[in-house]
Amino acid sequence: MLTINYIIDNQQEIIEKLRIKNFNAKALITDNLLLDKKRRKLKGLIDSKQAEMNNLSKQIGILFKNRQINEANTAKEKTVTLKEEIKTLNSEFLEIEIKLNNKIVLIPNIPHSSVKQGKGEDDNEIIKTIDIKIKATENIPHWELTKKYDIIDFDLGNKLTGAGFPVYKGKGAKLQRALINFFLYEAEKAGYNEIMPPIMVNADSGFGTGQLPDKEGQMYYVEVDNLYLIPTAEVPITNIYRDVILSDNDFPIKHTAYTPCFRREAGSYGKDVRGLNRLHQFDKVEVVQIQHPDKSYET
Repeated sequence: MLTINYIIDNQQEIIEKLRIKNFNAKALITDNLLLDKKRRKLKGLIDSKQAEMNNLSKQIGILFKNRQINEANTAKEKTVTLKEEIKTLNSEFLEIEIKLNNKIVLIPNIPHSSVKQGKGEDDNEIIKTIDIKIKATENIPHWELTKKYDIIDFDLGNKLTGAGFPVYKGKGAKLQRALINFFLYEAEKAGYNEIMPPIMVNADSGFGTGQLPDKEGQMYYVEVDNLYLIPTAEVPITNIYRDVILSDNDFPIKHTAYTPCFRREAGSYGKDVRGLNRLHQFDKVEVVQIQHPDKSYET
């Protein structure tokens, strides 16, 4: 998420770079700057009145000590008025801050300078091609192979839960477990520390990695507990360091985790959702590395 100070200092750059994403940020930036201006003004008023009240409180003690009772009572009445004014201003400040927080998260992060503008797959730049020689005598889709060898049952998953929730059977279940262990072992060899995080997170964690608010419709939500099923282990792992101040000596931080993952995949259809593509529940071994921004592309 972009901070308000960064937005203030880099308004035009943000607008221009987000055009690469075909996103018009001008109106959103204007709204955020107006809200921030109101917030700063209210903060100044609150601080000023708080300082005035603190000063009066000191004077009241002196006035009573000097037996200036009338002046002391007048000052006390003024502090009561100031308290009410500060209470009202604090309420307004909180309201503006909530509006600002809700608005600022709608501005996407800016893309890297190497990213080209495009509207779809046809505009993608081909960086490298690899010639893959297929030795198989016939091409059989994986969903037919899984049925032939009875290792994954999509129909049974549909019966138990619904489409996108397959049942792994026999050698299929063993292969899945073996692959998970293999990838965890490889990640550990590469210096990643294994984590076993919760598969449900709160809204703060969702905001922390950008799933919320714009991707909320793609997440499974447990309303009674106000929790979200994770779409990737990246969410809980990254949020371990939410609100934590890290020093240069802490980097790099490397974690790996296996978790079931859950995605609604609303709007997905066609050939790209056959078989194991676009599942609602799937297993994944995630690797997360937290690095200093200056070294992120070296990583």
